[in-house]
Amino acid sequence: MYSSLAIPGSARQFHDRIYAGEIIRVTELSAMSALVALTRALLEDALHPWAPQEIHRYLSHREQTLRFAQCQSAFAGATEIRQSWQAVLESLGMAADALACDRLHLRFQPHREPRQSTPRARTTATIAFHRDTWGSNLYAQTNWWAPIYPITAGRTFALYPHLWQRALRNSSADFDMRAILERSHRDGRNAVDADEAIPHLLEAIDPQQGIAVELAPGSLIAFSGAHAHAGVGNCTGLTRISFETRSLLIDDVRAGVGAPNVDGHAPWRTPGLFRRMSDRKRLDEILGCGFIEPCSLAEIR
Repeated sequence: MYSSLAIPGSARQFHDRIYAGEIIRVTELSAMSALVALTRALLEDALHPWAPQEIHRYLSHREQTLRFAQCQSAFAGATEIRQSWQAVLESLGMAADALACDRLHLRFQPHREPRQSTPRARTTATIAFHRDTWGSNLYAQTNWWAPIYPITAGRTFALYPHLWQRALRNSSADFDMRAILERSHRDGRNAVDADEAIPHLLEAIDPQQGIAVELAPGSLIAFSGAHAHAGVGNCTGLTRISFETRSLLIDDVRAGVGAPNVDGHAPWRTPGLFRRMSDRKRLDEILGCGFIEPCSLAEIR
């Protein structure tokens, strides 16, 4: 499933490979190991006296949700974390002034017993099957994902590369990103339920065809936002903690370059969610468009 990346590399070649559907794995990257170490220090301090992977044994679901939300906010707002992530991308041949990146996100997926019924809080939900582009309409989007603590095939997420060029029935045409963002800004990010935050698949697929992502901490993968993927239900006895974010090559957004759109019909595009890495300027301001802007029928190709 994975392609390897020669370092140092060309940002142009890297993005062309992503747009063609490659899933690129980078292993034993020292800059990524440094980011993992920073993140573990943040978590172990914030969640003391409990080991982060075992916290579900000691706190109720509501208490976990509150703690995890605090950790996510601290992580996303930490200058040292942003600088460390920039160092990762620069070590891969990316220029900070050429890329726009969205929020740096820690995802927590606690252990759940099979058939256990607990609320689907946004901070702890197992994310349903989707393509990111069903909601963002940004086909130059690259997704980045890495484990913070060791993972297994039962404590990860799965990719469906065989669906790269297959059109799937989905709810993207009715997905109102503008309304979701307005409610999030008004009431807070956690006011939006996990089920509402993404468009949904409207046909049956075989979940066994998904390929579980297994990486060691210090490694990461990059793949197009147009790749289908989903969380794997976690009943391994440990909480899965992982890092994710998304980036755009700014010139490619301007030029309309990116992965093919095989089944996305969302009426909005979301450039305002991304900021240029070098100066934190919002992408909508760089492009001279709206924070969230409508797509014409011609653009929903």
